[in-house]
Amino acid sequence: MEQTELLKRIEELEREIALLPRGSVAVKRINNKEYYYHRINENGKRRETYVDFDQVDELRTQIEKRKALEKELKELKRQLPKTAKPKKAELQFSTYVRVGEQLDSMAATVAKYKKRDCYALLHDYVFGEQQDKVFILYGLRRTGKTTLIRQIILNMKPEERQKAAFIQIKSTDTLSDVNADLKTLEEHGYQYIFVDEVTLMEDFIEGAALFSDIYAGSGMKLVLSGTDSLGFIFTKHEQLYDRCIMLHTTFIPYREFEQVLGIQGIDNYIRYGGTMSISGVNYNESTFTTKQSTDEYIDSAIARNIQHSLKYYQDGGHFRNLYDLYKKGELTSAINRVVEDINHRFTKEVLTRTFSSHDLSLSARNLLHDRENPVDLYQSLDKESVTATLKSMLDILNKEEQETEIEETHAAQIKEYLTLLDLLMEVELRYLPHVNRHDSITVITQPGLRYAQATALINSMLLDEQFSALSAVERKRISERILSEIQGRMMEDIVLLETKLAKPDKEVFQLQFAVGEFDMVVADAETLTCKIYEIKHSKEVVPSQYRHLTDEEKCAQTEHRYGTITARTVIYRGKTTASANVKYVNVEEYLNLLRAK
Repeated sequence: MEQTELLKRIEELEREIALLPRGSVAVKRINNKEYYYHRINENGKRRETYVDFDQVDELRTQIEKRKALEKELKELKRQLPKTAKPKKAELQFSTYVRVGEQLDSMAATVAKYKKRDCYALLHDYVFGEQQDKVFILYGLRRTGKTTLIRQIILNMKPEERQKAAFIQIKSTDTLSDVNADLKTLEEHGYQYIFVDEVTLMEDFIEGAALFSDIYAGSGMKLVLSGTDSLGFIFTKHEQLYDRCIMLHTTFIPYREFEQVLGIQGIDNYIRYGGTMSISGVNYNESTFTTKQSTDEYIDSAIARNIQHSLKYYQDGGHFRNLYDLYKKGELTSAINRVVEDINHRFTKEVLTRTFSSHDLSLSARNLLHDRENPVDLYQSLDKESVTATLKSMLDILNKEEQETEIEETHAAQIKEYLTLLDLLMEVELRYLPHVNRHDSITVITQPGLRYAQATALINSMLLDEQFSALSAVERKRISERILSEIQGRMMEDIVLLETKLAKPDKEVFQLQFAVGEFDMVVADAETLTCKIYEIKHSKEVVPSQYRHLTDEEKCAQTEHRYGTITARTVIYRGKTTASANVKYVNVEEYLNLLRAK
């Protein structure tokens, strides 16, 4: 190996080793039960930390990997000529800190990346006037937090970057370790400090005031980032209160999906939207394309996020009704189940509408008159039988997946935490003439997650023995119809959610009548006006699509309740045009014009 390659490999190993835990796993037997501890010797003192049983194997694997890498590093250093050995760093740190050339290399990887809208808020904090506050950058895994930090560092002037440092936290680090490093950095004139994965520290939530009171208060610009969003929320309400600026990265609207990643089309957003990836056109191929990868994301990025934060907040005193599930080691499973149950309910609603709606009749008529491949869908499909079979199978699948009975109180509290994580949002569902009745539509803000679970459920049902008895033509027609309906329903939810977020000063809701509905209403209580919408996963202009928008009785009821109707619009996948007194707007164009406030 050439000397340049040798030095490069040594640097890579040193970085990788710094992120892996030291020490060993110790076992203690108490009352015939085995308990596991992570044992570390530091400065002649032994420190032991309790380890959950389900984390023991992973910890052991990481420790063994560190030992193997350390052995490789030792061998490589022996190959270096004495004059070529890396110089010892002038500064000694307790955690892994990048400064100087290491920081330059880290930032250079994002030189060609486009910036998210939220970059501006982080930029204003770092380069703006001193505010005596820390900046909290939080969100689920793979939503662009570290990329934002790298872009900020890359945007610094050389003299500013010389005063910047990036601290990579490991689960074995403590607040005392970070405090020591911050003191060292402060003594040497560093002013811009980025602390990544800060919530991995067990004592972060209870001791976070250190960052604002001591360091931000003395002039440092401190950016804290991490994937345990709930931990940051707890910290804001306890330790940091009004001494922090919060920026949540979890929700990625369509406009950013298209403009930042360069991936166009509402169907691509439905299939893969929800995380930011550096893989270009192969966007999210490893995250939401299979049921297994989706479940792994829910487990690692969402369920463990909640469990980790609850464990270290108030010494576990905030578990509430979830404590029993946690003690049994079943809380992660319960959180996964709630997410899946929300999607199961969504899929059932899609099925119900698919096989009873006017749209199916329209599809059947179109298929019958298809010039190339006419099919009489009604002769090959018993709507009632297929609907009953699929709905029954959904319930069976749901029950089969249940390991522990989850009470309503458990589900309600888990949904609260999922909402705090911005994974779930609610859109109002109103009724006319029953004005006192109110429901809501639960939207999962990562479309790819919902689509992967819904389609996996449909695909598993299509393999059922009863369904397999249908002919290949019947199975293909039904499956395509269902998947199209899933995309259509998801497109409705996406438009509703993004419109609501972009128009906080307006009332945005879905409006149902005794027969039929407006897919979206945007009402202005100040001017007593409203706009009504139909949302269709279609590229065709068909008069039946806007029949509700021109229904005199429905429009009269709506104007009586919400004011003058100023626009009737169909949002669809075709070109922007007009038909009669109804405007047709392309969905991508519509979403690109929205900007969340």
